Amino acid sequence: MDSLTVFVSLCLLLSAIGIRRSNASIHIYHNDPFREVGNAYLLSGGSEGIVAPFSPHHTSYIRFENITFWRSKDTADQHSDMEHSSGLVQVIIFEAADRNNIGGSAYGGQRAICCTPDLAKMEGCKQGEVIKRPSATDINWPVVLNVQFSGNSLYKKMAYKEVRITKTGMYNLFFVACDPNLKGLVMSGKTMWKNPDGYLPGRMAPLMRFYVFMSLAYVFLSIIWFSQYVRFWKDILQLQHCITAVIALGLFEMILWYFEYVNFNDTGMRPVVVTTWVVTIGAVRKTVSRLLILSVSMGYGVVRPTLGGLTSKVLLLGITYFLASELLDITEYVGTISDISGRARLFLVLPDAFLDAFLILWIFTSLSRTLEQLQVKRSSVKLDIYRKFSNALAVTVIASVAWIGYEVYFKATDPFNERWQSAWIVTAFWDILAFALLCVICYLWAPSQSSQRYAYSEEVGEDSDDEEAHSLTRGKGEGDINLVKQEKNVRTNADFEEDDEEEEEDKRE
Repeated sequence: MDSLTVFVSLCLLLSAIGIRRSNASIHIYHNDPFREVGNAYLLSGGSEGIVAPFSPHHTSYIRFENITFWRSKDTADQHSDMEHSSGLVQVIIFEAADRNNIGGSAYGGQRAICCTPDLAKMEGCKQGEVIKRPSATDINWPVVLNVQFSGNSLYKKMAYKEVRITKTGMYNLFFVACDPNLKGLVMSGKTMWKNPDGYLPGRMAPLMRFYVFMSLAYVFLSIIWFSQYVRFWKDILQLQHCITAVIALGLFEMILWYFEYVNFNDTGMRPVVVTTWVVTIGAVRKTVSRLLILSVSMGYGVVRPTLGGLTSKVLLLGITYFLASELLDITEYVGTISDISGRARLFLVLPDAFLDAFLILWIFTSLSRTLEQLQVKRSSVKLDIYRKFSNALAVTVIASVAWIGYEVYFKATDPFNERWQSAWIVTAFWDILAFALLCVICYLWAPSQSSQRYAYSEEVGEDSDDEEAHSLTRGKGEGDINLVKQEKNVRTNADFEEDDEEEEEDKRE
């Protein structure tokens, strides 16, 4: 990646902001079966945060297209023979805040969705239909639509219907059959959920704007880094090449996420291949970032020229973390359009969290040894850099632990996703924290004409004086010659002490 790539990426990003977005959200059902819940057969149609229209020229709605219910031939024959078989299927839309207005309980017993003879006397509901009570804010909600089989027909197609949304909230859609003879019912078709500005569910819409700002932040960091990178390319360290790769991956990931959300908003679908590519780039970026921090903590390129025998262990850990992160992100993002995450994510979070905890332990253990080695060698310049780096890592870990605690609290106290409008912050925080730590690393190991001074060297005390480092970056020609002479004198005096210091270092290690 070079300056041209950064420029092209910036142009694509800015031009994409003006892309016109479509107004459709699509949930597709393909022979989805109803499942038995209490005294009803139930099929969840989706759950999304929908924003009320902010002008007369915009609309929000849930639209039903080609919804078709299928029942078995035996069920159809029974329906034609049985007098009390209604063949009724009800479509119910309600806001999460009105969830208690659905269903009822007779004499404090188990809560039922469908009206029973006892509940008909107590609640005034109609037996064989969904129990609902009017919302406190709008007597027309919840909305219930009826679809009824006729005769012994095997299927029933629902008429085209569009339900307008006039209030911002988390809306849930369920298809319910109270007729016990409709066991084995399946459904096909699609529903289109529209927000005023496009397809994206309410929880995800702010992330599209967030990725614009994150992409611009990475572009700004890339310009600063690459300007220094090109200026001092002769003095670039291997470590700085790794930092360059992380910046490039971060920029690429943010731009891809933005375009994935734009495509999501335009087409109403999340193509598996496109989303998988975006998720894979993200997993690679997270893996390389963590291995970079681990390598820096081990003193790679500064205290030791290579990782030696640890290389295979570091690579094995990296591959394992990549696979765990890839599986977790695929489960969370690929094909996901509703505002409620699947339960499978809970099981995949555990190995990812375990690997992160193991990495943190290994990083701080290695960092402690590196600091000790630098103290023994009296490398004050390197020691100062590593102390700042360890402080930044400590702040990052503390912030991560605090945010994990907040995230657990946020999800535990909001089981029905009623705070969906602020849920995007939970995801955005981790990208912001990773970017902040990357900025600190870029600052500490920025390319300069003294970059090679931070590199690994067999000589002891080569950078034991901070003034030498300042002279290298600020001094002029004549001053540089004097500095070289001073260094030669220091090294000549240090030769007599080198053996003793190496023995002391070996004992400490």
